[in-house]
Amino acid sequence: MVAGDHEQPRCPVCETGILQPFRTVAGIRYLRCGQCQATVMAPECRLTPDEERAVYALHNNEPEDGGYRRFLSKLSEPLLTKLTSGAQGLDFGCGPGPALAGMMQEAGYEMALYDPFFHPTMSALERQYDFITCTEVVEHLYRPAEVFRQLDSLLKPGGWLGIMTCFQTDDDRFDHWHYRRDPTHVVFYRELTLAWLADHYGWQFEVPCKDVVLFRKEG
Repeated sequence: MVAGDHEQPRCPVCETGILQPFRTVAGIRYLRCGQCQATVMAPECRLTPDEERAVYALHNNEPEDGGYRRFLSKLSEPLLTKLTSGAQGLDFGCGPGPALAGMMQEAGYEMALYDPFFHPTMSALERQYDFITCTEVVEHLYRPAEVFRQLDSLLKPGGWLGIMTCFQTDDDRFDHWHYRRDPTHVVFYRELTLAWLADHYGWQFEVPCKDVVLFRKEG
């Protein structure tokens, strides 16, 4: 054993909790944080960047698809009740077909786009916004704490951050859970994890419906 081999890995979500072995499924190791209760895929089990992008390219998320728009409305509808006229937003991790941004524009709100693979517009990350949408993104993050700090910095005081991700609830069903079976999903959040984030960043916190959380930055 070389120096450092005995060190236990820190959680990439809260950066304070220690990751402990949780489950191995089909050769993929998963770890659980004792602090924020996030579940994390072991780094050596992740896809390569090219493999990851190839999976994203298979997603059929067309902006005009009625079923997909209904899915996104789980976030857009409660968020729209919070916004004032003239609010400006960012669709962070918008993917190749930014359907949610289009829905928010239809509702009268100006939207900027950012996605590291499909819309790598760095200028979109150089200003602050009244609201940020982040749908089906946070489960893909290798360094989520860095991204949550970035989102906090991009949000104006009093602004809203809307996140959609499938909450991890039942450990007994984890092995066969559809969300786990997506190989690009490397972090899974419990509602307790999201409450930890709210407390850490000083955000107000509400869950308007299943798998959706709205954070409000104090201001």
